Amino acid sequence: MATEGLQSSEWERSRISNQDVNLLKKLRFMKKENTLIFPGDKSYPTPRIGYRVTFIDHLIRGLATPIHEFVRGLLFVYGLQLHHLTPNSILHIAIFITLCESFLGTPPNWGLWKRIFLVRRNSSHTTAYNVGGVVICVRPDVEYFDVKFPDSVQGWRKRWLYVQEAHIDHQEYNVAPFDGGEKIVRRRSLDAEASDDEKTATGALMKRIHELQNTHGRELSGIQITAYFLRIRVQPLQARKNPLWMYAGAKDGDRFSKDLSIKDLERLIQKMSSLSKKDTIPSSCRVEPFSSTNALPQVLSSLPPLPEGGDVEERTVVTDDNQGSSRPESEVAGSHKSAASSEKENETEPLMQEFIRLGNQFIGYRDHANSLKEALAKANKRADNLALELESQNHSFVRKTSQEYELEKPEDDRLLDALSLLEIYGDEVRQSISDAKAGLSQLFPYFFPKTKEPSTFAAFAKHFNSQEDLGLKLRQEGLKVGVEGTIALVADSQQDVDWARVGDTKEMETKRWQSLIKAGKPNSKKILAYLGCKPTPAPSSSKPEVK
Repeated sequence: MATEGLQSSEWERSRISNQDVNLLKKLRFMKKENTLIFPGDKSYPTPRIGYRVTFIDHLIRGLATPIHEFVRGLLFVYGLQLHHLTPNSILHIAIFITLCESFLGTPPNWGLWKRIFLVRRNSSHTTAYNVGGVVICVRPDVEYFDVKFPDSVQGWRKRWLYVQEAHIDHQEYNVAPFDGGEKIVRRRSLDAEASDDEKTATGALMKRIHELQNTHGRELSGIQITAYFLRIRVQPLQARKNPLWMYAGAKDGDRFSKDLSIKDLERLIQKMSSLSKKDTIPSSCRVEPFSSTNALPQVLSSLPPLPEGGDVEERTVVTDDNQGSSRPESEVAGSHKSAASSEKENETEPLMQEFIRLGNQFIGYRDHANSLKEALAKANKRADNLALELESQNHSFVRKTSQEYELEKPEDDRLLDALSLLEIYGDEVRQSISDAKAGLSQLFPYFFPKTKEPSTFAAFAKHFNSQEDLGLKLRQEGLKVGVEGTIALVADSQQDVDWARVGDTKEMETKRWQSLIKAGKPNSKKILAYLGCKPTPAPSSSKPEVK
């Protein structure tokens, strides 16, 4: 492939040691069969359907599938793939998500992220990297936690492998499929900074971060945050059932594995930091994280000594009656503020609600999606008022001008453009999947004659995505049938053939094989016609593939 050739020089044959495999087993990444696949002798990633390319150094720093929504949002906004990020960048994201959920009591905040971090290209004097070509770092004017990164992570680019995609009920999309030829494009989002409104909205959170850093005797450090998510065995970059402020201890459903020993925990922290064996590894945080035993306050202002204001109103915790769990009001605003508003929103057209939900999948479109949601609610309210007015007319049919909601500037509405593209591409994908399913349905009985044909495309793909070379299997089966058919035809013609000598024929050269095939062509046409098969226009140029 052309794209493979462009970037293959940066990829080397994956070199995963027994020590790496044992670490993955200890961290329970291999608790299910085929969760991870090692590439063997391959020097360029070619993941199967349903798998993504990742690195051991990314996994041990908090990455797991299904990917956390905030991570998917970052990749979308910056136009990146996972292999573009360095291990230290992955750890920055893991620490930020843990900080927000465990110590600030808020979902990862996009405005806060832009206040703290910037994104820059990673290159040497002569080379602009693609693998690890992006570095996330703290803005020079921001006071943030000292993570004590190592100067370099030796050999991490060689430790690549495939991780199976996983899904949870409320998450429809995962990370984009691997594309080794996708270049890192310089786009405006890489230079994005927090707006004045975002700075105002996140002022209380920034103040809380400074307090966590500087409160005498209770200072929180980047190493403490790292040690915390490693110790509780929750992968911060994984989509989870509950946020970390609801962490329930040893029985928590989001735990990736059982507790690590103190020695294993210390080795892991030393592996991803500049700390040595002589340094003290924190066994606990000086600030108690939020959890099921240290409940999130009702209002952010009750976090001493934060003042009221800023994001206080948005931090009120409400209960989702459908899920039976507590979530910040900012997550459920517009759908659970009151029974009346919930009922109104349920009446919004299903198609538009689906588009709004799709828009909310991506950070860059959330503001537009929320604006559209409010506009649709107003349109529904006008429709309800009209219905009430009609009812008050004693059910008489009164003709009125229909009241329709229209966008103020439909030709310049970015969300509408994006949703239109999503609809177009969605139709193309659905048609492509339908065509692929029809094709696989025709092939299925030949490859799996004793298996019931599946009903979904995903099930088809799972069957055809076997480690076994199905094409070779089919060709071998065809060869077997052909040999048996030839023997039967010869026997019926009552020709004397020493089949023992035929079976003892040694491997012949390709040219000899081709000449014999060519000589047999006239008679093979007659035999194939007898069998009801259409002969190919040219003789076979290769010998049969046998095990």
